[in-house]
Amino acid sequence: IAEAYRALRTNIQFSSLDTVLRTVLVTSAGPAEGKSTTLANLAVVTAESGTRVLAVDCDLRRANLHTLFGLDNTEGLTNFILAEGNGPLPAQPTGVPNLQVLTTGPLPPNPSELLASRQMARVLDVLRDAADLVLFDAPPVVAVTDAAILAPRMDGVLLVVDAGTTRRDWARRARAQLEKVNARLLGVVLNNAQVDTQLYGYYAQV
Repeated sequence: IAEAYRALRTNIQFSSLDTVLRTVLVTSAGPAEGKSTTLANLAVVTAESGTRVLAVDCDLRRANLHTLFGLDNTEGLTNFILAEGNGPLPAQPTGVPNLQVLTTGPLPPNPSELLASRQMARVLDVLRDAADLVLFDAPPVVAVTDAAILAPRMDGVLLVVDAGTTRRDWARRARAQLEKVNARLLGVVLNNAQVDTQLYGYYAQV
């Protein structure tokens, strides 16, 4: 599994040789497809390579990164948005060197409006300069508009689908919605796919 995430990290790095990727949005077609877990693992392996990484939870409907990393969620992104990006960034350190997490903070009643606000645009400018790579966790793109609002402002977008649960029409709709807002789709992460163990066994024996 760790090797798969390292391969994902490398693929992202080589997906844009002419432009440095500073901000990447991670979303999915539908719920429960592993987008937050994918982002968390990608953040860890990237930080382990010496890159300063900031993981930002932009899922203001079902916050999850604070749970995955065992962090407090009293203060986070929503507080920083209301402050218009002024003051200290309420990001929290993790047990992984070079990796910080900005949790959601209190969940708002109007997530889409908050993410589309002028204050959020200011916050994105601040976050871009806060680390070498900023990974944004967004809600499923087919379910709500949040990911489509954020995607055009990012250097790239990763779409996560699950081999066992994602419907093909959902995946097609997700791609179409991202293309409609001129998002730069870096690629698709396929979760829960069967692995050919013979291939890995061969390299383990070399």
